[in-house]
Amino acid sequence: MAQFILQVPTFIYQLHDLGTSIMVAKKITWESIEGKEHPTLSPAFVSNGHVFTSGIIGSKYGTGEVSQQIEDQVHLAIQNLENVLAVAGSSLEQVFKVTMFISHAEYSKVVNEIYGQYFPQKPARSCVVVAFMDAAIKYELEAVATLE
Repeated sequence: MAQFILQVPTFIYQLHDLGTSIMVAKKITWESIEGKEHPTLSPAFVSNGHVFTSGIIGSKYGTGEVSQQIEDQVHLAIQNLENVLAVAGSSLEQVFKVTMFISHAEYSKVVNEIYGQYFPQKPARSCVVVAFMDAAIKYELEAVATLE
């Protein structure tokens, strides 16, 4: 199967079998969400009517500053997600899958309380306890949403 990829500034066009099907993905840039550039990932991609985000933490995008409080990190991470989704043409209400990562199991109760404030529709969800590479990070989430 012949496959060709052509990259242009914010879009990737992928042609399969010399044009029998076309998949278009729009890259959401750090600049578009007023964030600090990351060397290895993009905040999100939009493809086939869906938004796929990278992991989003509770840091201030412009400075990278992270609060030491789990509550602050959860609120800010979800607000950051909301910003990424808005730039992509979606919203928290359109989220149908969330994967969360927490650094300690004891954070589950407070995370669930805050999470419920933002996601009353109760999307499908997973929560995994992990060891983050940066010990200051206590919470991260990624999401899949439909476009509005």
